[in-house]
Amino acid sequence: MKIDILSAVPQLMDSFFSHSILKRAQEKGLVELKVHNIRDYTNYKHGQIDDYQFGGGAGLVLMIEPIVNAIESLQKATIYDEIIFMTPDGDLFDQKTANQLSLKKNLLIICGHYKGIDQRIRDHFVTKEISIGEYVLSGGELGAAVVTDAVCRLLPGVLNDETSALFDSFQDGLLAPPVYTRPEEFRGWKVPDVLLSGNHARIEEWRHEMSVKRTEERAKSDER
Repeated sequence: MKIDILSAVPQLMDSFFSHSILKRAQEKGLVELKVHNIRDYTNYKHGQIDDYQFGGGAGLVLMIEPIVNAIESLQKATIYDEIIFMTPDGDLFDQKTANQLSLKKNLLIICGHYKGIDQRIRDHFVTKEISIGEYVLSGGELGAAVVTDAVCRLLPGVLNDETSALFDSFQDGLLAPPVYTRPEEFRGWKVPDVLLSGNHARIEEWRHEMSVKRTEERAKSDER
């Protein structure tokens, strides 16, 4: 898979992709991640990529020309399955969306900044708009990192344990069950006996019961 990201502040993305799972995925050649500086595609003086919005109002807007230049330049080498814009008013990102995107070959993610991007980019280039939550961040970089991580860990070979991603929370509509490791007892707090029983059928039954319980408790909490 190839994921290109357009950002006004690409240096914010460096640490996200230089460690842990995403680093190993790139080293294995399973995913190609590249962050592109929008300023590299502007024709305006001093690297300008934003301007005041027509009609007045507070806040600057990312200009149409630099972003379109970037998109069309990248499209010369890559055919994108989706051009994604990270925005608070997009569709809420969930595991189902991550699963769907993990089946794609090439993704382009646009990170908003300031008051967002010129609407004409959304109208004519963007194919999918995604939000990671109903709140506003300083830019779309954090959201792009979340989406990239959630998608890439689903790719075959990225995780050491091939079954690990299959049992993550939300894969089957349920939250993951509690997990424990050594020591078996700490300050009088004990690991559930069933997990030490060696009875794998009973263990899986217990895990499913705990997943259902956690999911139901969360649903009740959300209703309050």
